[in-house]
Amino acid sequence: MPDTKNQLDWEKIKKFTARVSNDIGGAMLGAMSYIGDRLGIFKTLAESGPLTSAELAAKTGLSERYLREWLSAMTAAEYVAYDPAEKRFSMPPEHAMVLAREESPFFMGGFIHGIIPNLSMTPKVMEAFRTGKGVPQSEYPPETFESMERSTAGMYRNQLVKHWLPAMPHVVKVLEEGGSALDVGCGSGRCAITLAQAFPKARISGYDAHPGSIQRARDNARAAGVADRVSFEVVDCTRLPPSTFDFISTFDVVHDSVDPVGLLRSIRRALKPGGSYLMVEVNVSARLEDNINTLGRMMYSMSTLYCMSVSLGGGGAGIGACMGEEKARELAREAGFSRFERLPVQDIFSVLYELRP
Repeated sequence: MPDTKNQLDWEKIKKFTARVSNDIGGAMLGAMSYIGDRLGIFKTLAESGPLTSAELAAKTGLSERYLREWLSAMTAAEYVAYDPAEKRFSMPPEHAMVLAREESPFFMGGFIHGIIPNLSMTPKVMEAFRTGKGVPQSEYPPETFESMERSTAGMYRNQLVKHWLPAMPHVVKVLEEGGSALDVGCGSGRCAITLAQAFPKARISGYDAHPGSIQRARDNARAAGVADRVSFEVVDCTRLPPSTFDFISTFDVVHDSVDPVGLLRSIRRALKPGGSYLMVEVNVSARLEDNINTLGRMMYSMSTLYCMSVSLGGGGAGIGACMGEEKARELAREAGFSRFERLPVQDIFSVLYELRP
């Protein structure tokens, strides 16, 4: 074995050691952030002035000793501000927009919520590394789907009707006039509910193969007061009824589907003449070298733990979250779509494609 000791760049080793240490700290901080989100500590800090750990304990009913250690971790990570003279902790309002304000377009609490349920699947995903078979969606805990609902809620609340659909004025017109829309892979129903609220004359449906998500969608529709104008059903979306809908949408569904080409063929057949399909996917490149960044790191990891694994778990294609525009176009061609357009919408996380038969 060659002696490489004198060939090593020790400064690079030290720099990479620091990077790995930072990533380990980030992984541990993910658990701390999950605690802050799920126990409402972030929201309490955001709603209150500067607090000591004892004052925070009194407000939350939680253990002061645990809160003191948690606050120290959050301060070290610069999530929380600390006044050493007063020994009080506070949350900057800008941080609250990300950590505590559910209505904010920058809110990341849903992604934080998903950290622990996704990590809890690691042993099963490790076994899939050996077998290549993946992990079926049915084996993921309910909290996985609750976190997905929260992580996408802002997209529907802040982007869909205000910024995204205006890029498809013909779709807006048909929905305003009472057309029909279907959200495929609807999850907890937030897209369909948003459409029902924005277009009271339209007929809105949501289909998903996951029974637990459909039940949540029905509950959410009742809570939103639109249960009489939106319907949710457990459906194999590779077998949609033909020529039924003016508008069909998928949001981060195609890349983790078991049969993406079959799904797109079904969507094409289900569109009425002149209908449009909106495919929303992750705003990344198909080229690994273009994704060596923060979003790429997050999405490849999430894909390994969920997206790719779920598809393979159903005996599917296992495309993964970072399929990029090139793959989207390839799937559309195979499914028989004649028109494929990337819409002129700028978004950090999402890219929008309009497909027509």
